[in-house]
Amino acid sequence: MLTIEGTTIDDTFAEAFPMTAARLIVTAETPDWAWTAGQMATGYAASVIGCDAEAGIERTIPPEETPDGRPGISLLMFAFSRDALQKAVVNRVGQCILTCATAACYNGLPIVKDKTIRVGGNLRYFGDGFQFSKKLEGRRFWRIPVMDGEFTCEDVFGTVKGVAGGNFLILGETQAQALAAAEAAVAAIRSLTGVILPFPGGFVRSGSKVGSRYKKLKASTNDVFCPTLKGLVKTELPPEANAAYEIVIDGVDLAAVEQAMRVGIRAACRPGVSRISAGNYGGKLGPFHLRLHQLLR
Repeated sequence: MLTIEGTTIDDTFAEAFPMTAARLIVTAETPDWAWTAGQMATGYAASVIGCDAEAGIERTIPPEETPDGRPGISLLMFAFSRDALQKAVVNRVGQCILTCATAACYNGLPIVKDKTIRVGGNLRYFGDGFQFSKKLEGRRFWRIPVMDGEFTCEDVFGTVKGVAGGNFLILGETQAQALAAAEAAVAAIRSLTGVILPFPGGFVRSGSKVGSRYKKLKASTNDVFCPTLKGLVKTELPPEANAAYEIVIDGVDLAAVEQAMRVGIRAACRPGVSRISAGNYGGKLGPFHLRLHQLLR
């Protein structure tokens, strides 16, 4: 048995799967406007079960590290295919960053032939013929006239084959204790780069299982971890646990997701958390099996 700070770690694994990822660098005249653009662009992007992408803010970027020397943030966006990712990124940049006061958008990943998506090149038509491009150091940037000046957006963005669905479950004796542990885990993970936590506040209370009694639903409530169903199903909750939260992690590669799980789990092991577990579907959903004991040892 493995325990950390009195919390039992289940001998199980999180099941993750490949997705295509892009990194967007968003800048603006002030950090607040960069953050506003990022929040808008990553909204309604918790799970590809019902959203066009999974997305989140990765980190804040100081002016000396951005392409235009202004305050910035980086966003990570994930989808099941490059075509689906391009559609989601173009729509989100067009609706939420092009429209945001003073904002600009740049590629944040290396460009590899045949592994790119076109963003500025698709949005340029909003300029109605007044748009123009400039090439600097092999990178093409589109400048689109808008009412506060110009919107600058890079032509093409690089992509990588990322990993989505890394996860762990926090089983707490009370809702307040489980919530505090989840918040601590989120704070620890957000100190890292290369990962995002796509759900509201960084974790999800509506953990899901594959399938449903209702044929049209792809996923439904993970009843074995619902405290109000303890007497109705074969529960996975220990007798003392009355709340559970799931941390879901998407990363640019497997190593980033593994590190985030290590850091997050250790931060979540605190008084009132009886167990840490993970969500999997018997190995049928994805090829990446992140075994908790192996990760933590």
